[in-house]
Amino acid sequence: MDDFQIRLATLKSQGFHCSQILMLLALERTGRKNPDLVRAMGGIAKGLWNGGETCGALLGGACILGFYAGRGRPDEEEDPGLSVMVSSLSEWFRSEAGLSLGSTRCSDILDEYGKTKCPQLVRSVWIKTTELLEANGIDIYEGRHLEE
Repeated sequence: MDDFQIRLATLKSQGFHCSQILMLLALERTGRKNPDLVRAMGGIAKGLWNGGETCGALLGGACILGFYAGRGRPDEEEDPGLSVMVSSLSEWFRSEAGLSLGSTRCSDILDEYGKTKCPQLVRSVWIKTTELLEANGIDIYEGRHLEE
């Protein structure tokens, strides 16, 4: 196990869901803490809590892209590449995330693989989101500047 896998396992053992783990990683990369945001990410966990909807790792990845490239204040502009990045993430997830079904549904993933696929998906989504951000000139360690 590498350091990243250990960090993922630690967060999972602390009871965080896939979507929350991904946001915690983004917050850590920017040196920030935001328990309110982490709690909010719990709302999209477990296939929107019924297991039948979109995978929390994919939704979490889309939220990370928004965290870095979205608009959060009236005086701030959304990065023009955000919609393309989110679409690219979704297309990648369907075709290359290692799912024979091509599905984004949590229930389909769990039915085919059980929970054993979840850590791999979280890791893969994190890597893909960072690749997309970096390809669009967004520094994952810098993030958006905060107003004091």
